[in-house]
Amino acid sequence: MGRKYVFDFDSTLTRVEALDVLAEMSLQGRVNRQEVIDEIQKVTNLGIDGDISFTESLERRIRLLKAHQDHLPPLVKELRQKISKSISANKEFFEKFSDDIYVISCGFKEFIDPIVEEFNIPSDRVYANTFKFDDEGYIIGFDEANVLATHNGKIECLKQLDLQGEVQVIGDGYSDYVMREAGIAHKFFAYTENVHRDKAADNADHVTPNLDEFLFVNDLPRSLSYPKNRIKILLLENVHPVAFDNLSEDGFAVELVDKSLTEEELIEKIRGVHVLGIRSKTKVTKRVLDAANKLLVVGAFCIGTAQIDLDYCKKCGVVVFNAPYSNTRSVVEMAIGQIIMLMRFIFPRSTEMHSGRWNKTAAHSREVRGKNLGIVGYGNIGKQLSVLAEAMGMRVYYYDINDQLALGNAIKCDTLEDLLNVSDVVSLHIDDNPANHNFLGEREINQMRKGAFLVNLSRGFVLDIPVVAKALKEGRLMGAAIDVFPDEPKSNGKYISELQGLPNVILTPHIGGSTEEAQRNIADFVPNKIMDYVNSGNTFDAVNFPNIRLPKQQNAHRFLHIHRNVPGVMAHINEVLAHYEMNISGQYLSTDSEVGYVITDLDKDYNKEVIKALKKVDHTIKFRVLY
Repeated sequence: MGRKYVFDFDSTLTRVEALDVLAEMSLQGRVNRQEVIDEIQKVTNLGIDGDISFTESLERRIRLLKAHQDHLPPLVKELRQKISKSISANKEFFEKFSDDIYVISCGFKEFIDPIVEEFNIPSDRVYANTFKFDDEGYIIGFDEANVLATHNGKIECLKQLDLQGEVQVIGDGYSDYVMREAGIAHKFFAYTENVHRDKAADNADHVTPNLDEFLFVNDLPRSLSYPKNRIKILLLENVHPVAFDNLSEDGFAVELVDKSLTEEELIEKIRGVHVLGIRSKTKVTKRVLDAANKLLVVGAFCIGTAQIDLDYCKKCGVVVFNAPYSNTRSVVEMAIGQIIMLMRFIFPRSTEMHSGRWNKTAAHSREVRGKNLGIVGYGNIGKQLSVLAEAMGMRVYYYDINDQLALGNAIKCDTLEDLLNVSDVVSLHIDDNPANHNFLGEREINQMRKGAFLVNLSRGFVLDIPVVAKALKEGRLMGAAIDVFPDEPKSNGKYISELQGLPNVILTPHIGGSTEEAQRNIADFVPNKIMDYVNSGNTFDAVNFPNIRLPKQQNAHRFLHIHRNVPGVMAHINEVLAHYEMNISGQYLSTDSEVGYVITDLDKDYNKEVIKALKKVDHTIKFRVLY
């Protein structure tokens, strides 16, 4: 006999309540339009939650609507744009199971029929109310003889249908739940993709945030092999709330934690997590990765990735993304500002004023125009700093261990010593490679011009802080701006440094990239990379993985296979696909010295045995079916 599936229409098949949309149209130009719309929505919710009878709710709304039959075609057009996202994505289910799908709604056939027809649901399996019109075409009421116009009318409607087999009801409101409560439906699924109603959710056999979840539970054809709401994302260190919004809106289950976690805390928390988002203070170690039984991807909401064991992530099949460009401008602007403030001795004058001393003097105060800026590390930040500094009239010199093309009139230095000898200001913008520990130590500081200035907005460990403090006290350095430190606390609070109290030293708590714009950019960039990988398998811009970027396929299944890069793996994968008669519509492989990553698109239904076989291929690290 099989199952029968009974769907609600408003706020289930569509994202909206149709009568609310009709009100927006019919009340155009009315002085009290918003007031009436608010009242209609209030009455709608009272009826949905069962706080007033449905008949009363319907009568009151139609009186308030003052709608005309001419409003119905544009209403249908609008509703077509308001189909629930996961409903639209799963038309295959409606097409394959059309004989077993019914719509029972307290809405109206005049607008429901043309919408569900596109999902292969004929009018004779749509049970809903119908409007009454006056001679001029205005809606004045509804067919009161229709059982669905009465309180708990859905119960009576379903009774009359006398469906055979297991009956499952999918809806968002009280009127859907009561069908199961009355014993004529076997299960009630509270559909919460568009609206979460506590009464419905609390009384549901299963809360389904989208149709993918409903289809997954029932092992039915679906657009995604694994519902997004089952993919758990853990965001640490108080990342920008836009990141939470972006990931949540895409359907993922997201948890926010406003601090970093110790290794032991993260080991405890990481089990069952598919995506981990961190900033600079949380360490993703081998022990953490061994405890991460479901981890697919790590997103670093910052530039640096030294806090992540990238090699072990790769061996575990965990892709890592960072934000190499998102805060570039913020760091550069801070460097420019600090250079100006150091050379003008702004901070000593400010400190004097705060202590009640007026000291108007030009001593040691210089313009930056015509001075030599030495940039150590000519990457994204170094290059942009070069352009802005030159625009202010500075002569720019740069040193980088890699061969970098000069921008503007910048001059490349062959050695670090050459740069230090010529620079009035040295600004550090080098990466987090452990080999850069104490990159500027006593020898290098002594090679700098006497009375030069030093700016570090890169990594704390690249600078020997005691040596810098000594050079400042002895007058070898005229000033310094330090934003990063070898040992930084995990949370805000007390901090002690040898540089505190020294004149013309600007100390900031690692805020070079901490602007609203930068954090917002990172909160867009990193989640987009995460979603692109989870949703489509794309690894473009990954820090530790072969890069593949592909469009999402609409009428295919996609297999993602990560394996050790040894001879014969691809041949074995294709032998398995051939054995199960899988027709490959596209296949893309990228490798590095350690891993291979292959995406295979298939244009037919797959035997689930093929998944087991692919997971057993020698040297497999991770295997995933996307859709």
